Formats: sequence, structure tokens, C-alpha cells
Amino acid sequence: TRILAAAAAGFQAVEAAWLYDSDLQELQRVRKATGVEVVLINTPPGDIKAGDLGLGAVPGREAEFREGLDLSLKYARALDCKRIHLMAGRVPVDSDRATVAKEMEAVFVQNLKYAADILSKEGITGLIEPINTRITDPRYFLDSPHQASAILEKVGKPNMKLQMDIFHWQIMDGNLTQNIQKYIPIIGHVQIAQVPGRNEPDSAGELSYSYLFDTLENIGYQGYIGCEYKPQGSTDEGLGWIREYWTHRKC
Repeated sequence: TRILAAAAAGFQAVEAAWLYDSDLQELQRVRKATGVEVVLINTPPGDIKAGDLGLGAVPGREAEFREGLDLSLKYARALDCKRIHLMAGRVPVDSDRATVAKEMEAVFVQNLKYAADILSKEGITGLIEPINTRITDPRYFLDSPHQASAILEKVGKPNMKLQMDIFHWQIMDGNLTQNIQKYIPIIGHVQIAQVPGRNEPDSAGELSYSYLFDTLENIGYQGYIGCEYKPQGSTDEGLGWIREYWTHRKC
């Protein structure tokens, strides 16, 4: 499995977006055998074939959101995973974003409050992630850190945090240094990829990850950084940047 491959590559932790097609007992066995920590999973996406990508902010799907939350909580408990990304979902087809935005935000806030109370009893942090609507997903409801921060303020639960995927933040807003500084108090998880190709951090692109890593460290970020990128070659070959980074850090 991918957990075994991650362990073989030297990782001590993994994130696994959707693992609901995998046998839970087998996942538990592999996790125990490798000692690899599962640090993040996503709520189920809904019906992908019908165009779903999460249900948290989708009007009329509240019961399905709660069912998905129950399933993700079952996996999180079994794998001792302490973070769940609560996916917002897409603006419904044939709907105008501006017209439905207020209703979708209200649904999302209520669903997040419900989830926060349940997750807090388990010591689990809920996360919401802005996904860019310029390249990756034009219909995704949550698309900027500013929108996400405003929603988290309305939710008002300490175990609800912001998931910062630097790839999406750069595409939607740029201004990364100030945005990181502004939102670090509510950032609960970080993901990385180069822009615009979504490849390894050291591949050609807009971002200087040595600078961004230093920024996160200097500002006091203590959490995990997920490598959510598409390798240009093999996965193992693409990990050369990590080895080089740590070699440089030790010098």
C-alpha cells in the first residue's frame, strides 16, 4: 500500500484523503506495522460521478454530510488520526455563485458547528481548505483564505482551523508572506506544490520554498507539511528535494 511506500521512503507520517474503499483493519495493521502516523483524512466527497466534491456547504445535503462525517470519524478513531478536512463542496450546477453564496455559507457554518462539537469530544481538529477556482476547480465554494477566515470566525469553535495549501493560495491571492503572517493563528495544516504545474517544490515555477519554509519556521508553525504535488517522474525520484533540503539544513 501507499503507507508502506511512504514508510520505505522515510516518512513518519502520511495524509490520506479518501481511504474509504480500503479495508479498515488492513489500514490499522499497516499503520501499526510501520509506525507511520495518519495525520489527515478528508470527509467523503459525495457522489463524484454526479459532480460532488464534498458536501459541507451544499444546501439540502446536510443529512449526507452528517453521514459522511460519521464515516470519517470511524476511520479517524481507528487510525488515531487527529485532523479531518471537512470539504465544502461545489456551487450547484446551473446556480450563480453570487446568488447562492449567502445560503451556502450559512449551511457551511451550521455544518461546521455541528462537526466541531462532535470532533471536540474525540480530540480531533476540523479543517477547511480553500481550493482555487482559477485553475483547479471553478465551481468550488471555498476559494480564498479570507473567505475561510470569515467563516471560521462565524463558526467560533477552537478546534476548527484553516488548511493552507500554498498552491491554491498563490493562485488565488499571492501575497503569501503577509497572508501566512495574518492567518498563522488559525492555520492547522499546510500543504505544498509548485505553481503553476503542481509539481515538486524545487521544480520550475513561481515559488521559493526555501523562503516559505523559513517563513513558516520563523513564525512558529509547529504542524505537519503535506506534499500534495504530482511528481514529474517517479515518486521516489521526486523526493530528492527533501533530502537536499535536510542536507542543507544540517550544514
